[in-house]
Amino acid sequence: MGQRAVLRGGADLLARGPLGGCAHRLFPSLPPAGAACVNPLLIQQAAAEAAGAQQYPPATLYVVATPIGNLADLSLRAIHLLGRVDAVACEDTRVTAGLLHHLGLDRPLIAVHEHNEAQAAAQIVQRLQAGERIAYASDAGTPAVSDPGARLVAAVQAAGLRVMPLPGPSAVLTALSAAGDTQARGFRFLGFLSPKAQAREREIQALAAAADEAQVLFEAPHRIEALVAALAAALPTRRLTLARELSKQFETLVTGPLAELPAWLAADPNRLRGEFVLVLHAEPAAEAAADALPAEALRLLDLLLRELPLKQAAALSAEAHGLPRKALYAAALARRGPG
Repeated sequence: MGQRAVLRGGADLLARGPLGGCAHRLFPSLPPAGAACVNPLLIQQAAAEAAGAQQYPPATLYVVATPIGNLADLSLRAIHLLGRVDAVACEDTRVTAGLLHHLGLDRPLIAVHEHNEAQAAAQIVQRLQAGERIAYASDAGTPAVSDPGARLVAAVQAAGLRVMPLPGPSAVLTALSAAGDTQARGFRFLGFLSPKAQAREREIQALAAAADEAQVLFEAPHRIEALVAALAAALPTRRLTLARELSKQFETLVTGPLAELPAWLAADPNRLRGEFVLVLHAEPAAEAAADALPAEALRLLDLLLRELPLKQAAALSAEAHGLPRKALYAAALARRGPG
């Protein structure tokens, strides 16, 4: 099954979801907003127009992002490409075979996982050198982000061959977009922390040191309580976004101080189910500055704040320890508040 099957799969996906007024702007052949209904044949035609305008050169590895839980998130471009490639390399052939079946496609599959990636990459390079088009897809989301794929891409590039990414679903970016972290200068993706308590404690200490960045983590359901408890013990005032089952029917997102989240998880056993993405928010600037100050300066500041105005207490503590007044003033604000 070739392009016709791809377009049928694309039409089916589009027909299941609300297109709204944006459909006419994306696909001019569709009727304008306000029409009583959209004919699936017109959707199929529109998909053909959009996908047919793309260029898919031979001797290229196509890195394809796949849905993280909702089939309707697969892009039209990805659907069209999967119908044109000579083979699909994938993390788990059973998962990818299921995706292709939903699209009405049948393509040769090449298993590329963490245990055989180097050997499989050599085979794929040979096929690309012969002019084939090969797609690579992980089980869910964007390949090479906490998934296999990076070694394959590096091998293809080292052979002087082309790699073309097709953007799409990403659990990392989806969680970040809903976290509302207004303090972060950037973010760092760390994947899964160690399941061993001592190693995890060291990793959490490193998280605390990077106070100006958002930190994105993954966790499995059977370890989520232990991880959140460890984070809460080390960083009780830091905010955390817990994103569960993103894009799926029982998607849940909650954001709050870490000290409150262990109890939130324990309140309902259903909250422990599914895969988790965690966004540890950056620390507010005043609190980060306070954490960098010597403990002796902060103890003196606390004593002075009991008797003196905020500005005077900060100035005296700064003078006593040879520290910048601005840093102590920020710490005093964090302790007493601006009022």
